[in-house]
Amino acid sequence: METTWRPAAESLVRDLRTVFGDRLRSVVVYGRHLDGAVDAPLTCLALVTGLSASDLDGCASLAPRWQRDRIAVPLILPEEEFRRSLDAFPLEYGEIIRAHERVHGNDPFEGVTIARDDLRRACETQIKSHLVHLREGYISAGAHPGRVAEMVTASAAAFAALLRSVARLAGLEVRDRAEATREGARAAGLSDGLVRDIIALEHPSGMAPADPARLFPEYLAAVEQLARTVDTWRA
Repeated sequence: METTWRPAAESLVRDLRTVFGDRLRSVVVYGRHLDGAVDAPLTCLALVTGLSASDLDGCASLAPRWQRDRIAVPLILPEEEFRRSLDAFPLEYGEIIRAHERVHGNDPFEGVTIARDDLRRACETQIKSHLVHLREGYISAGAHPGRVAEMVTASAAAFAALLRSVARLAGLEVRDRAEATREGARAAGLSDGLVRDIIALEHPSGMAPADPARLFPEYLAAVEQLARTVDTWRA
């Protein structure tokens, strides 16, 4: 699948070099494009030695072309800021570290580690927030099957991301997105069938998916179990 994103990534690197020159230290591609979702915008992380207001102006002038080329505005960070923010964004940066491809410069993750305690706290926060939103969403939907189905479908991607974070918490470094999701579910003792049905909603195929509304009670129970598991997690 590399051929679907490599030209766009190299074009982005050339653009960033016009703004940062030698201050551009590394660029990596991450996200759904690496998993073959060619319709998704290309997402990249760029680390630089410094980031000024004039640099932002330079990038802003390039943004319309990036949009036309289906390149998301890259996440541009000073190297030191990135390293000092690992404790603040362990899930987000952990997902980039889990699966990425370097297209420019040095390996930005060499020597980088995310503390297990930071990861556990972030997992707990996100999972319990997901649980609260599911409950509130069901009430707001008035238990109407169509609206509940929409809510469950819309939440599938976030649920999958939570499971991948639990896999990392369990020390399972799996690059493949689907397998990492399944490993997180196994680590939490969740039903393979339910997880498969929920994840199928994230990437619809030609096969008829399970009715999302009918999945809700078991889905809610699974997220409750996930919250209990992470709340009492011990390395």
